Amino acid sequence: MATNLQFSPQQEGVVAIKGELTRNSLIDERLLNQQLQSTQSVLYFDLSEVSRVDTAGLAWLIHSLGLLQRQGKRLELKNIPEQLHKLMELGQVSNLFE
Repeated sequence: MATNLQFSPQQEGVVAIKGELTRNSLIDERLLNQQLQSTQSVLYFDLSEVSRVDTAGLAWLIHSLGLLQRQGKRLELKNIPEQLHKLMELGQVSNLFE
């Protein structure tokens, strides 16, 4: 069963993500890819309202980073939840988002 995941554009180049960033919430690929559309050279994901994240959520963030890099853009994460910090450390991918 899919969980509620919301993307809310803030000012230009900033997208607030709210809800669970998990394998159950990352089902609609079209919705996810839509969040990567930006005319800015840097896209910021504000994760302050992410209540839960799993390895699928981390994988989607890494995938998004790669897609944006191929477009000559950057992805930066703001307000990273502790749970995501731990997953990034375990996966040794913390340096990807620096």
